Amino acid sequence: MKSSRRTFLAGCSTAAACTLSMVDPVSLVAEETKPAAKEKRIKKAVKIGMVQVPGSLAEKMAVLKELGFDGVELNSPGGPDAAEVQEAIKTTGLPVHGVVDSIHWKTRLSDPDPEVREKGLEGLITAIKASKSYGGSAVLLVPGVVNDQVTYDQCWERSIEQIKKAIPVAKQENIQILMENVWNNFLTDPKETARFIDELDSDMVGAYFDVGNAVRYSPPHEWIPILGPRIKKLDIKDYSKENGGFKAKLLEGDVNWPKVMAALREIDYRGWATAEIPGGGKERLQEIAERMDRIFAS
Repeated sequence: MKSSRRTFLAGCSTAAACTLSMVDPVSLVAEETKPAAKEKRIKKAVKIGMVQVPGSLAEKMAVLKELGFDGVELNSPGGPDAAEVQEAIKTTGLPVHGVVDSIHWKTRLSDPDPEVREKGLEGLITAIKASKSYGGSAVLLVPGVVNDQVTYDQCWERSIEQIKKAIPVAKQENIQILMENVWNNFLTDPKETARFIDELDSDMVGAYFDVGNAVRYSPPHEWIPILGPRIKKLDIKDYSKENGGFKAKLLEGDVNWPKVMAALREIDYRGWATAEIPGGGKERLQEIAERMDRIFAS
């Protein structure tokens, strides 16, 4: 009897062990070894002014989230209150990746009037702090304009001077100041743009490369290897010299998107790409999202 009892208990122990051994060890650690979701190489966003759907900021951001956008870019000075933005982010799960300096065209860092330049600097600093409060990472800046009152050299010297004053604030807030290439008769080629950024000599300064704006001067894909890692963010638009200018829809202008994407992959660009084109309601925004996806896949 004693022997039978020992045999029975041993059998039970062996059965339990056998039962456990039947469990696939891979399945036991599946969750632990399951790779994390792969982060997108390029995240797509729009400027808030493109979102022409009714409702609050949160409601607008909810539409963008539904359509597959990864984020949105706001404006400052004059942007929404930080508490409203944070509530909208919490409600929708859609981040604000940065802001556009809303006064850089009219209140220029290159203006002949020192008081105007000072106000431009104040606006830039306000935008830096707003971007921080929104959870963003950068401010888009047009550094100056060359015209009948301002020479190229004056634009360079004045804007450099003002941006350098803002860099300590940018460092404190960990917000980058990114130069956009625009039709301002200034920094109209990639080598000059690179030289300007390098003269500022700060890791808080870089390029906000606008693909469509470059078409006027030279093929956008030729800018990318020259600017290289200076490119921190992208504006996405198309441009047709023969048919409608900036009214050309994405993929219907002169930009060679496959070459642009190949050049971006070559420099291992990873980051935000924000549409800056005529927006509209939900249907229009959906079209933009789909065209941007086609661009990124090209």
